[in-house]
Amino acid sequence: MFEYELQQIRSAELIREAQNHRLAKEAASGRRAARRAAALRSAHDGTDERAHRNRLRRHWFARAV
Repeated sequence: MFEYELQQIRSAELIREAQNHRLAKEAASGRRAARRAAALRSAHDGTDERAHRNRLRRHWFARAV
């Protein structure tokens, strides 16, 4: 009987973990969709929320002359 209860507890924990994982994936995909929609809106409006990306890229290390 004790083993059955342990198995029930483990099963319930696995189900909870799977549900949490699904919720996290859903939230992440929702955030990605919101970012894509915002990028499309800003591209359509002509405004760029990430204007710093248009700057020239600086090198991380100094160049040897």
